[in-house]
Amino acid sequence: MNYSKRITSMQFSPIRKLVPFANAAKKNGVKVYHLNIGQPDIKTPQGFFDAVKNFNQDVLAYAGSEGMPELIESMRKYYKTYNMEFDYDDILITNGGSEALLLTMMSICDPGDNILVPEPFYTNYNGFGQCVNIEMNPVTTYAENGFHLPSKEDIVKKINDKTRAILISNPGNPTGLVYTREELQTLADIAKENDLWIVADEVYREFVYDGLDYTSCGNLEGIEDRVVIIDSVSKRYSACGARVGSIATKNKDLTAQIMKLCQGRLCVATLDQIGAAELYNTPVSYFKEVNEEYKKRRDVLYGELMKIDGLICEKPTGAFYIVAKLPVDDAEDFVKWMLTDFCKDRDATVMCTPAESFYATPGLGRNEVRLAYILNQDDLLQAGKLLKEGLDEYRNR
Repeated sequence: MNYSKRITSMQFSPIRKLVPFANAAKKNGVKVYHLNIGQPDIKTPQGFFDAVKNFNQDVLAYAGSEGMPELIESMRKYYKTYNMEFDYDDILITNGGSEALLLTMMSICDPGDNILVPEPFYTNYNGFGQCVNIEMNPVTTYAENGFHLPSKEDIVKKINDKTRAILISNPGNPTGLVYTREELQTLADIAKENDLWIVADEVYREFVYDGLDYTSCGNLEGIEDRVVIIDSVSKRYSACGARVGSIATKNKDLTAQIMKLCQGRLCVATLDQIGAAELYNTPVSYFKEVNEEYKKRRDVLYGELMKIDGLICEKPTGAFYIVAKLPVDDAEDFVKWMLTDFCKDRDATVMCTPAESFYATPGLGRNEVRLAYILNQDDLLQAGKLLKEGLDEYRNR
């Protein structure tokens, strides 16, 4: 039987690629500290579960393709707290941020087009692009300067006649970078001068540390008609299993085009939307407590990383990820070794995500890993110590 070139060219998730080795280690009684995936252990606000339990209708019917009114209104209210005003019909509810990205790509690009994206970037951007024959056009950033953007001139050099948009994650996955207002303004100027969309993946908006000010692309003036904001309840409310995301844009023509795709997939799950609408009523104090906890976790893991000779990384200021350049030639080989050999005579090990797959430029990121500080502080302390011990042993083999 034959398969489409589209599906055979698509990558498997590199974040989950080494899971079989982790599962094998667990079967042998080894505790695996999972720093490889952004699944928070923070409790989901109780309001979600209460709203679902209180659902009392005889028929679980389709919701509107654009999303349920109560959820859209909750989101409009939420965006106002960030000085963003959206009309009701500026927001579309999607099956997670993943569908929001995919529908946006399908609506602004044709096969063969490309999207400018700073690398390293969330690896599934590649997967989504491959689904619809769109290329990620990388602008390389470096660990040595905290993955901040290069000059405007260097970015513009990457634009060609097939470039349709700029895609950024802010705060960044996998880098933990929070872009400055000046960096975002540079991207806004480039977008206007080259007639490009700006697709802003802002699902980690709440997780900003060290007193930094956060600027959304929705706060920039003069580009309102070309900004598309991707959002999700997954990380914000620790509700990854509720597949509720959204697209917000003031370009009503684009919303109308994306709506065709929303109608084609009918609707987002009704009960998930009911729960999500209540999530957006969560008190602001929830974010204060969660933010403080993630900052502490970051500091614990970063402190342990700084004890490793030859490791390079800047302290991240957002999200809950760190990209670290390791003193090895092949990070994937090291990560696999930690799950197969390092733990043979131990009762615990660490699982990271090799970072090469977060780059579009061949060969980059080969000696880097992404670490998610989503475990409690004690576990992160132990994971950091094991990582140092493993690197020492791996390099001295």
